[in-house]
Amino acid sequence: MGNWVVNEGLSIFVILVWLGINAYLFVHFYIVYLSDRFFYTRVLLGHALSWARAPAACLNFNCMLILLPVCRNLLSFLRGSCQCFSRNVTRQLDGNITFHKLVAYMIAFHTAVHIIAHLFNFEWFMDAQLDNTTSLPYVLSQIGNGDNRSYLNPIRTNQTNPTEVAFTYLAGLSGVASTLALILMITSSMEVIRRSYFEVFWYTHHLFVVFYIGIVIHGIGRIVRGQTAESIKVHDPKQCISQYQTWGKNNTECPVPDFAGNPPMTWMWVVGPMFLYLCERLVRFWRSQQKVVVTKVVTHPSKTIELQLKKKGFKMEVGQYVFMKCPSISQLEWHPFTLTSAPEEDHFSVHIRIVGDWTQKLFEACGCDKKEFQEAWKLPKIAIDGPFGTASEDVFRYEVVMLVGAGIGVTPFASILKSVWYRYSHNNTNLVTKKIYFYWLCRETQAFEWFADLLQSLESQMLERGNADFLSYNIYLTSWNEAEATHFTVHHEEENDPITGLKQKTLYGRPNWDNEFKTIASNHPGTRVGLFLCGPESLAKSLGKNCNTHSDADPRGVHFIFNKENF
Repeated sequence: MGNWVVNEGLSIFVILVWLGINAYLFVHFYIVYLSDRFFYTRVLLGHALSWARAPAACLNFNCMLILLPVCRNLLSFLRGSCQCFSRNVTRQLDGNITFHKLVAYMIAFHTAVHIIAHLFNFEWFMDAQLDNTTSLPYVLSQIGNGDNRSYLNPIRTNQTNPTEVAFTYLAGLSGVASTLALILMITSSMEVIRRSYFEVFWYTHHLFVVFYIGIVIHGIGRIVRGQTAESIKVHDPKQCISQYQTWGKNNTECPVPDFAGNPPMTWMWVVGPMFLYLCERLVRFWRSQQKVVVTKVVTHPSKTIELQLKKKGFKMEVGQYVFMKCPSISQLEWHPFTLTSAPEEDHFSVHIRIVGDWTQKLFEACGCDKKEFQEAWKLPKIAIDGPFGTASEDVFRYEVVMLVGAGIGVTPFASILKSVWYRYSHNNTNLVTKKIYFYWLCRETQAFEWFADLLQSLESQMLERGNADFLSYNIYLTSWNEAEATHFTVHHEEENDPITGLKQKTLYGRPNWDNEFKTIASNHPGTRVGLFLCGPESLAKSLGKNCNTHSDADPRGVHFIFNKENF
């Protein structure tokens, strides 16, 4: 429990604070619309008025937050500024996309409540206008018919219908546009679409511009109206409600009430984040104009290409990633790629596996589909934005490290292991890390043969320097066919592994994490072990549970600190 608090306590606290603010805003604004100022509005609408306005306040708050987690340059600045704080503080920045999704779900929820409540409101506004009797709702709806200045019912005629109101009133039209944009953004963000049709997700997500324009102008029409403060002084609604048929007549103490709409408030909530995001895009545009030189394109097996690049002033840390754009393919699309080079190298590199339309076009643009040598001046122009920080860049802050990569999730660790290789090559005595346990889970190692080559280089380097115990690595093949099984059996007795060419033999199946944690805990008592994962959420849950289970409650015992990147 103590280690769960260490690993997740601050994250849970942040989420609880966020939920608490949402709950406070909802209750506060629900009560606000129960005040005397909206007494006559509630005569027309009942409590549906509060049910519409309370989620609107929560929408403003969450629309203020949702852009901040995707301001990556801001997060990188904060990450650098937070290095003086504990790791638990900087870890909160690693969950930026998770928080972005949570806020999006909250926006969707409050939008649904807001829309449903306003559907009832418009129906009751219409009913009051069509009443055509001497009832109080009808009398309230007729106020302002002469000068149209001080009215309560925004539907000013009985010659209309809810559909016409929705598409002719500014509030209705902007609300419909914002809702459609939100629906398209959320549905296109589903994992099956994001992974299979990334371009659909990418372009549709930019409908946030329509969404924000819609919510900013949504309140300009001032549909929600209440009695003015000056009017309440001379017309107390609780006392004058019984005299509504004589309002404004001679010898009456109750003049006709005056009404005014609420001023639009959304812009006050979102102007700050929108400005920050605009700065983010300007920085991205500026970076996209900076010259990037493609120094080498290397074709690896299984249709994987390595781009080695140079850019003036580019500085990176291990485990970071960049966004890449190829203007000859698309002027708008930016795709994230993890850096596979080490900070010690004079260039930076990415490994790209050809799995979709964009990567296939890049493969062809780089001339990788041709057998002849491609001249440098024929290579496509590349734009780079970044680098941006991840959890993995803190790996060298721990004496003992566990690296767990699943499939393509092994990519961030290429940079880490390369940096280890360079540091040992140059006898770097400032290396805090004394032991690395590396686990690689993959369905087919052929797809990542370039990584096996890196491990071979690192293995030979460690053997030459007598530091073979520094890196303990385990490669797990989780899927194989009968022909592969026969090949493994025949070559099993060879000195090097038949799959990877490493001296460490490939293991088959999945690791027994309980045994692995027990072994590491017994080998390193009294140590804070940093576990870094890049893999699916299911694996993250399993490892997170093991971190908490195998951490010692004694402050002098072993503690597993969980850091993750989900893909």
